[in-house]
Amino acid sequence: MKAIRIHDFGGPEQLRLEEIDCPAPGPGEVLIHNRAAGVNPIDWKTCSGGGASSFIDALPFCPGWEFAGSVEALGEGVEQFRAGDEVLGFIKFPHPASCYAEYLIAPADQVCLRPAALDPVSAAGLGLAGLTAWQALFEAGELKSGQTVLVLAAAGGVGHLAAQLAKWKGAHLIGTASGTNKAFLQSLGCDDVIDYTRQQVENLIHDADLIIDGVGGEAAIKALECLNPHGRMVTLPSVTAAEVIAAGEAKGLKVSGIRARPDAAQLHELAMLASSGKVMLNISDSLPLDQAAEAHRLSAQGHIRGKLVLSVR
Repeated sequence: MKAIRIHDFGGPEQLRLEEIDCPAPGPGEVLIHNRAAGVNPIDWKTCSGGGASSFIDALPFCPGWEFAGSVEALGEGVEQFRAGDEVLGFIKFPHPASCYAEYLIAPADQVCLRPAALDPVSAAGLGLAGLTAWQALFEAGELKSGQTVLVLAAAGGVGHLAAQLAKWKGAHLIGTASGTNKAFLQSLGCDDVIDYTRQQVENLIHDADLIIDGVGGEAAIKALECLNPHGRMVTLPSVTAAEVIAAGEAKGLKVSGIRARPDAAQLHELAMLASSGKVMLNISDSLPLDQAAEAHRLSAQGHIRGKLVLSVR
């Protein structure tokens, strides 16, 4: 089978399309014939030696943590699926999951059925960003209907899903993005859109109940001024999480980081919302598997609207 692997940490040029043996499922696992794999910033960060690279025991490494495909074979004890079932998953994170491949092994309890109305490309891009948004809003953020939510970088992969889920929950929604994304954010349900290239959000908003921070660093620290005294921020970029949390604590505010975890039940609910049109995953581009390096280059530029996906077959 074909798979994308790196043999050394570095830039996109390290990604190679290789022919390797097809794996076999063990107890509690399923073999997936892959259709598409989502691309996320954590992928290129890990391949460059950052991100989740500390969880890689040995090279070569095959990137990717989310997929959509069909069940090819069942490991011992798997009873909830049958061969041929169309499924999607966000698996094993932050440990290697090898989703940039024609076949992959997935823990059966981290996989869910794909609704027929949800196409494989959209399904493949839903897992990591969708579960990050879901867990940030409803677990760490404890979002309640009627609250005011500010999403920083609301046009991004996580941001555009967090915006829609917050609106679905009944929030008053404010999003930040460049001016070129104003109409896009309004289509997601944003009641107010702030152009961060021309306006300082901390000078405009002071009563937010919840901030979902997709930017991190100094921008996130300044945005703490947007919270009401009882509000909270969930900061997503792990590289600056500690400094943002410390800045919040210094102001007596609740700030927490988050690392998404696989959750098949939550993912299935997201897939049902997406299949019914209540949540829309914007696919910025779908590239063939052998163009994984180009996908990483695009992702690293940081201006993707929505998600990038690799089409495997």
